[in-house]
Amino acid sequence: MRSVVVSLAITLALAGTSYAQNNPAGSITPEVLRGTSADTSTGSNSKKASAPAAANTPNVVRPPAQRAAASRSAQRPQAQPRTTTPESLRGSRYGGFAPAPAGPPPQLDTTSPRALSLVNFNTQEVLTVTYWSHGAYHRTALDQLNYFLRDSRDNALTEMDPLLFDVLWHTTQIVGYAGSIEVLSAYRSPSTNAWLASVSRGVARDSQHMNGNAMDVHFPGVPVHRIGQAAYSLGMGGVGFYPRSGFVHLDTGLVRYW
Repeated sequence: MRSVVVSLAITLALAGTSYAQNNPAGSITPEVLRGTSADTSTGSNSKKASAPAAANTPNVVRPPAQRAAASRSAQRPQAQPRTTTPESLRGSRYGGFAPAPAGPPPQLDTTSPRALSLVNFNTQEVLTVTYWSHGAYHRTALDQLNYFLRDSRDNALTEMDPLLFDVLWHTTQIVGYAGSIEVLSAYRSPSTNAWLASVSRGVARDSQHMNGNAMDVHFPGVPVHRIGQAAYSLGMGGVGFYPRSGFVHLDTGLVRYW
């Protein structure tokens, strides 16, 4: 009996040595993949380091509708941030944008006398004057227009750009308008423009009105977008489109449209 016990002990010792050589400490066994360690002497930190990062994250199976929505969201292009400019700010405040006209420029009448019939919205003054004929501007008529288009807040006046009158006259010809034009704003002194800019986001602090080359006008009975597109087709300056307020801004600055 004693010899049997000794033989069994020797067999177990040899088996243990063989197992230790074939499975060194720290090696990963199938139990580790299920979150346990074959080496009980290894601390919790060792178990976290040896386990794959995704082992503790459950697999979430989404319904088909959610998977389709997630796929569409991933494929949808990211919205680009909008750039805010003085033109877009004034346009959004006073009525948005109209499509820029397409096609060839209009045929302009370059020989007929050019006359304007105006009503000053602020002073209720009226003026009908022929400012150009026989290939020349008339000095007396230009002086009348300079006074008529003065800053009604402080009576300051300036030399208005005669090209602005041409923009206005050609616009009336394109839309076929022969009535009186209401002038809401023309020349603005720097002090008046600064005051307006402080009380309204729609007024530019460097407004063309201070340069004597801008007017805000209204043609009674004519849609605002029609006036704006006719003026823009001239390619002679800036055109602001304000349908909610019922007027169009015209100037002889850079060609632009809002």
